[in-house]
Amino acid sequence: MTQVPTFNRSLLHPRYWPTWIGLGILYLLVLLPYPIIYRMGCALGRFSKRFLKRRSAIAHRNIELCFPDMTPAQREQLVLENFESVGMGLFETGMAWFWPDWRIERWFKVSGLEHIAHARDNQQGVLLIGVHFLTLELGARIFGIHNPGVGVYRPHDNKLMDWIQTKGRMRSNKAMIDRRDLKGMIRNLKQGEIIWYAPDHDYGPRSSVFVPFFAVDKAATTTGTYLLARMGKPAIIPFTPRRLPAGKGYELLLHPAVEDFPINDEVVAAAYMNKVVESEIRLAPEQYMWLHRRFKTRPEGEPSLY
Repeated sequence: MTQVPTFNRSLLHPRYWPTWIGLGILYLLVLLPYPIIYRMGCALGRFSKRFLKRRSAIAHRNIELCFPDMTPAQREQLVLENFESVGMGLFETGMAWFWPDWRIERWFKVSGLEHIAHARDNQQGVLLIGVHFLTLELGARIFGIHNPGVGVYRPHDNKLMDWIQTKGRMRSNKAMIDRRDLKGMIRNLKQGEIIWYAPDHDYGPRSSVFVPFFAVDKAATTTGTYLLARMGKPAIIPFTPRRLPAGKGYELLLHPAVEDFPINDEVVAAAYMNKVVESEIRLAPEQYMWLHRRFKTRPEGEPSLY
């Protein structure tokens, strides 16, 4: 298991004081009633859109590539709603890290827990397929309250942020594991653990293949799911944490286990998993992380899409 960061006195160094101040402000803000947090988060997102021009352009381009049939007005509306989700994502991260269990559960409806129970009855590990929704921290927290598992993470460059995010995530997880530790993930799956895994981003050319994703024919897609499924033989269960409109809270949807996942061909498996990811994104497209350059890696000789 990955050695998770712990607190030490070096985190009190003056170079971390701005981070401490920011975290303190976030902690105080998420003490407010949720309807106020909802209005503040959406307003912050709309305000930030004015200044994050490059990220706005990336979101526009991703949506244009994925949904070519949308009108310009529809794309602009989706980008605006996406930035509202970006603002909410900041507060939801604080909620996930700082709220007590009872407050998390008050604002969440959870369905599909029987799919996890069925996998456990079959003595299987669970590969929990998530995508990079802006609600992902909060969704992982409520899932862990019901079924603690092993969180997959990328260590943060800021050591204080690395410690605080790990501390927050460990409130409802058994352990954390570095996303590069594939052998560790396989070992945990074989031991019957739950591994949260997000195969939706562009992780570069290494260990990736080019397969369709929405309307893009050649999207760099990780082969990690194929390897985990082939070696760990888990139940593959997609899950979707989405924010309800008008400040009504959240719902966590656990879907039935994926059937007939192809474990004999990494290209077919990657294309299959992209279809699963697409289905999840369509449940809340405005809450997906469109600001990421999903199609930055191109086949050799092909021009950039950005």
